[in-house]
Amino acid sequence: MRQSSYNQRTVSKTASLQGVGLHSGAKVTLTLRPAPAGHGIVFVRTDLPRPVSIPALADYVVDTSLATTLGRDGVRVGTVEHFMSALAGLGIDNVRVELDGPEVPIMDGSAAPFAALIQDAGIRELDAPKELLVIRKPVSVVDGDKQASLTPSKHFRISCTIDFEHPVIQGQAFDLDFSDRDFSREISRARTFGFLRDVEKLKKLGLARGGSLENAIVVDEVSILNPDGLRFPDEFVRHKILDAIGDVSLFGRPVIGHMTAYKTGHALNHKLVRKVLSDPSCYEIVPARRRELEGLDLGFTGMAGALELEPLVA
Repeated sequence: MRQSSYNQRTVSKTASLQGVGLHSGAKVTLTLRPAPAGHGIVFVRTDLPRPVSIPALADYVVDTSLATTLGRDGVRVGTVEHFMSALAGLGIDNVRVELDGPEVPIMDGSAAPFAALIQDAGIRELDAPKELLVIRKPVSVVDGDKQASLTPSKHFRISCTIDFEHPVIQGQAFDLDFSDRDFSREISRARTFGFLRDVEKLKKLGLARGGSLENAIVVDEVSILNPDGLRFPDEFVRHKILDAIGDVSLFGRPVIGHMTAYKTGHALNHKLVRKVLSDPSCYEIVPARRRELEGLDLGFTGMAGALELEPLVA
């Protein structure tokens, strides 16, 4: 029997992990709690005299200089992108995320520990269809030689290219047709990276206090400093895709469109998200019920959270 809808997801039970903040260097505990349909992803700072809730939405982005930071009423939650990427990669729409500090723990610098936490908590389907954000016309943003765009597509796809004047990195490109299986296998384990010269500067400014070879790929002028090397030959561009998935998840809904990214970072990713949201003619919100999707000819069967939905047929 065919499913009638592509439903929202939450976690089945409470689960926690502990790590250090990349910039603060302080220990922080992150706890996932189940949430009802329509709740969305909401961060809650529990270390304050009165807990402050911050929805994981583009309207709450307050800084993109070193990572993606959300804020509300002067309270911040930093470095959310890897965690958000894991939620998107496993199709989680609703969860209460409690933090006892100002920053999501960096863990190993990838999304894999967060994906493992979600899987440990279990994934539960809710009795309400997802709402999809369907791109209806091309949208692009440019910053010098950097560019990002979203164009209409039958599913979510990301094509990313990077170009660094460094002998280890150089030019790399990767194309991902987004699904939970492909995210876990191809993207989730890709770690963040940085240049030794920049790390030293940041530490002098009191930042990157929690940064180490245990949670980032670090390169000097000619080589990779991590003793175990890379997890993928093109781990650098794969991590850029991981970041982009986390950043576009701040639409608050799964995206149906093709994202093309050339030398992008958090700032340009969010500029693209805000430009789409600023023009309602660029997108349509569609409930993921079979009858609506059949009429729109959307092919999303491999997407994260599709729950093995059968191919759409006339």
